Amino acid sequence: MEKVRICPVCKEKLTGRIDKVYCSAECRSAADYEKRRTEEALFFKIDKQLKVNRKVLKRYNRVGMTKLRQEVLLKEGFNPNYFTHYWKNQKGDVYLFVYDYGFLKLKEQNKDKYLIIEWQEYMEKKA
Repeated sequence: MEKVRICPVCKEKLTGRIDKVYCSAECRSAADYEKRRTEEALFFKIDKQLKVNRKVLKRYNRVGMTKLRQEVLLKEGFNPNYFTHYWKNQKGDVYLFVYDYGFLKLKEQNKDKYLIIEWQEYMEKKA
């Protein structure tokens, strides 16, 4: 007995070719549009958070290097899970960067802090 195939968009019964997924060009287009909209929404969410992170880091790093309590940054909307790249110094510390501002998580006097730095030319990898 043949399995009844259903269009995932409008739930109509499919007829015709066995590999047919949508009942019409309109349903295929609607499915493609929804897929793109979902993917773009994720992109915009990530991009927005990266912009917030950079803005917060820039606001508090006026002299090139600053230490700040973690709670201050988090209160401003900073999310350390969003960054663009990283840099590892000679000591093995890994700084996470949001474009041109980097941060390193520290623990001082039992308090979580971040060391905020600005990208420097010497950080470029030499080939």
